[in-house]
Amino acid sequence: MMAGELVLAAVATLLASLLALVLSHFLPLLLNPKAPKGSFGWPLLGETLRFLTPHASNTLGGFLEDHCSRYGQVFKSHLFCTPTVVSCDQDLNHFILQNEERLFQCSYPRPIHGILGKSSMLVVLGEDHKRLRNLALALVTSTKLKPSYLGDIEKIALHVVGAWRYDDGGSGGGGGVRVVAFCEEARKFAFSVIVKQVLGLSPEEPVTARILEDFLAFMKGLISFPLYIPGTPYAKAVQARERISNTVKGIIEERRSAGSCNKGDFLDVLLSSNELSDEEKVSFVLDSLLGGYETTSLLISMVVYFLGQSAQDLDLVKREHDSIRSNKGKEECLTSEDYKKMEYTQQVINEALRCGNIVKFVHRKALKDVKYKEYLIPSGWKVLPVFSAVHLNPSLHGNAQQFQPCRWEGTSQGTSKRFTPFGGGPRLCPGSELAKVEAAFFLHHLVLNYRWRIDGDDIPMAYPYVEFQRGLPIEIEPTSPES
Repeated sequence: MMAGELVLAAVATLLASLLALVLSHFLPLLLNPKAPKGSFGWPLLGETLRFLTPHASNTLGGFLEDHCSRYGQVFKSHLFCTPTVVSCDQDLNHFILQNEERLFQCSYPRPIHGILGKSSMLVVLGEDHKRLRNLALALVTSTKLKPSYLGDIEKIALHVVGAWRYDDGGSGGGGGVRVVAFCEEARKFAFSVIVKQVLGLSPEEPVTARILEDFLAFMKGLISFPLYIPGTPYAKAVQARERISNTVKGIIEERRSAGSCNKGDFLDVLLSSNELSDEEKVSFVLDSLLGGYETTSLLISMVVYFLGQSAQDLDLVKREHDSIRSNKGKEECLTSEDYKKMEYTQQVINEALRCGNIVKFVHRKALKDVKYKEYLIPSGWKVLPVFSAVHLNPSLHGNAQQFQPCRWEGTSQGTSKRFTPFGGGPRLCPGSELAKVEAAFFLHHLVLNYRWRIDGDDIPMAYPYVEFQRGLPIEIEPTSPES
């Protein structure tokens, strides 16, 4: 009898738990009848798995296509374990981004905090974010004005592309056709540039290789299932961040012990600042590495991918860079004035950003009930402005599925309601212009020294973070006997 009662009690507890789960999942639907139309999916899982289903980054993916056709450009769903309003509308997206900390607030899933750290600029809020962002803007502004910055970019670009000419990598004789895993080469370039600017380290230094190894583990875990079990990508990422933090702390201590080093890098400025704690300085370095590494390398890969599909656009880019180089000595370095002349290159970069959608969406939550046009966004609900949906909207961009750099001719090169590749509002990426400079300079030496074609079928996929499944292998061949 006692055993039977225990079984009944267990069953009752299980049923009560299931009922509570179902009620907690669907109750927001009943309490907020004026929220946008949509569906919540199954309890606990919601519609997250469908939302995150991999798809080509120059498409909306099945989830958004289905929900937009059924409910419109603004709809409700249950994503990342919380009731959510998804916006594919340019005006609402702009409204959300411009009302940061007033009506909406940054709200990334808790596991992201575990990897990035509580002091990361990506996750901190309010005055803390404003303080870190102002410092980032000051550093970016001072960096853009340094001739040594452009010189470092060009030197590293020449080092990376020059290695393809003389090192066959097991793919053939020196100077001939070879296959290059381009994403890896773009990452090598972007990481070398950002490590030089942030920490004053050259690619040849052992500590640089150590940071890169840990950073690769960090990046893999950033987009993995958030399960902290030894051996999982997420656990490895948390551990990698700790190792990177310790390495950066060691570099900071060396600088302090040596006194004034005057390397002219970000770290010099950080060490002279009394506004940040040591933990914030370490997080700032990690944020800088993350921003300067992943976004920039993906942008360069996107440009090479789309130009590889369009011989006409590649020829126009090459002509532009031939013209710039013809007015300079063989060994003369590029300048900021040369960058201003790369007008068609800028159109190509913008179009690669629009089509490639490196940042598909961002996480926000409503701080209060928000009435926008006919929509009510309930307080506490997650809000996802989807940038890719605006970039690929045919009513905003004619022939939206086509790569057409000429669409940017005569238009502003900055962000707008219909073009937000680097976000917007108070959280607009502070290093966006630096990423474009690096991409343009790398492209200059690539198109002047090589011809290439995509080896096989590799496309950018959204997981939701964008990557090329095969690393974008390209067949590359020097266009002249020597650089």
